[in-house]
Amino acid sequence: MILSNLEIQKALDEGRLVIEPQPSPRKAEHGIYCPYNTTAVDLRLHYEIRVPRGGPFVYDLMESGSISELITKYSEPYTLKDKQPYHLSNGEFVLGRTLEKIKFPTDKGQPYLAGRIEGKSSRSRCGLLVHFTAPTVHAGWSGPLTLEMINLGPTTFVLRPGMPIAQLIVDEVRGEVILNPSQFQNQSTPEGLV
Repeated sequence: MILSNLEIQKALDEGRLVIEPQPSPRKAEHGIYCPYNTTAVDLRLHYEIRVPRGGPFVYDLMESGSISELITKYSEPYTLKDKQPYHLSNGEFVLGRTLEKIKFPTDKGQPYLAGRIEGKSSRSRCGLLVHFTAPTVHAGWSGPLTLEMINLGPTTFVLRPGMPIAQLIVDEVRGEVILNPSQFQNQSTPEGLV
């Protein structure tokens, strides 16, 4: 069951969902942006992104080692600033992360919560994919969410720090869970380093 905006806010108040910093304002007021849609809450782009570079290497995920370390090795950091946004060219791929840290605690009792991170249609209509193939945020998750961004549009897309970039849809989980934290649990960088 997908939670409504009021149920998302109730889960925040009860600590069953933690979003830091907490999105505000909670209610739409004339002329003021509100991050709570009827069934989702907007998340913003952090100032830190990673720009992969090409080269004579391959990603072989069956080899031992950390994918986060491999991505770090073959990408460059870029710091978004208001006066220094990133111009994402057509066909270009970068990694970013949400400004907000998300937690779905499992110590608050049932029903547990989980979520999905999805793009915003206003970005998609310009050709920007912000998160694809792995939208699930599992019960027990803690940390910011990585954004795999690619520009499939016909022109450059400007990435600015703090811009609303994605939306979190929150679901209830049926039954007990056995925690199985991902390799990216508590990540602090776009590539997934802790």
